[in-house]
Amino acid sequence: MQKQIEAIEQFVRTALAQEHSGHGFDHIQRVVNNARLIQQKELAADLTTIILAALLHDVIDEKIATDVEQARQKVKTKLTENGIQDGQQTAIFDIIDHMSFSKNLNQHQTLSLEGQIVQDADRLDAIGAIGIGRTFMYGGAHDGVAYDPEIQPRAELTKENYREPSTVINHFYEKLFKLAATMNTQAAREIAQARTDFMHQFVDQYLAEWTGQR
Repeated sequence: MQKQIEAIEQFVRTALAQEHSGHGFDHIQRVVNNARLIQQKELAADLTTIILAALLHDVIDEKIATDVEQARQKVKTKLTENGIQDGQQTAIFDIIDHMSFSKNLNQHQTLSLEGQIVQDADRLDAIGAIGIGRTFMYGGAHDGVAYDPEIQPRAELTKENYREPSTVINHFYEKLFKLAATMNTQAAREIAQARTDFMHQFVDQYLAEWTGQR
């Protein structure tokens, strides 16, 4: 199975080669590493399904793919070429289709144990020091404003307003500070809390510097 995983990894590396908004191949590698770490505590979960879903989770995302259906067919073809059976493909696509933050805004999606692990691994990479960097990268790539004290954070995100413009600092209050409470596994919850504490320290320092207090 290692050869198949390496082939899928190369496919993803190529597909995301021009992605510079915080969802590039470096992000994928960290999600895979996070997922492996969590799976060590959740041994009942199938590691191959986890790795393949973690590798592929952004390739058919609307943030990345200009034609989602075409990207989906390419993924399916690549999995089939590498001997991934229909049942496992179904499990992988079920994870990818239901794990994203936006897909869970209006209605909580039920995930397999493998899906919960990949979701946790992906969300862990959105927080902490790397999460801070990725947030500013995404804001810059989409002409976002770093901070504007006149723009208040939204009290609640919905699927309808999620993609509406806000500020990078507001994103911490609207989403990132809340992710720790959404983790599925104990291992992820422990990591998430420490990373969230660090983000609070960063935002406090940022706002203090903005107002000339430090």
